[in-house]
Amino acid sequence: MITLTANAADKLGGIMDQKGLRESHALRVFVKGGGCGGMQYGMTFDETRDGDEEYEMHGLRIIVDPTSLFYISGASIDYVDNLMGGGFHIDNPQATSSCGCGSSFRTAKSHTGEAVPESCGHHHN
Repeated sequence: MITLTANAADKLGGIMDQKGLRESHALRVFVKGGGCGGMQYGMTFDETRDGDEEYEMHGLRIIVDPTSLFYISGASIDYVDNLMGGGFHIDNPQATSSCGCGSSFRTAKSHTGEAVPESCGHHHN
């Protein structure tokens, strides 16, 4: 599962309270194709869907779809507030390489079990 630091949970909970989403929505953490490393992280406030893994941490509900969970299981989300500007930082132990932007990464194998090529370039379909 994904770990959320108390700091990140506070920040996210505050945003949800402001938007009036605390009761109806959870934090969805997901992975999508794209980004310089092949995969990109995303977070959004969403309602639970069939097949989602759901759990609670620091009073905040977190939901992850099974495919995304394969790629980010064991990751931790922190909120970093520094002079460069605050932001959420995802630390993913499964990422074999990540790009400087911190929201893009690649794993050694895909969720279908295939080895992922080692390039950080763009691919064409």
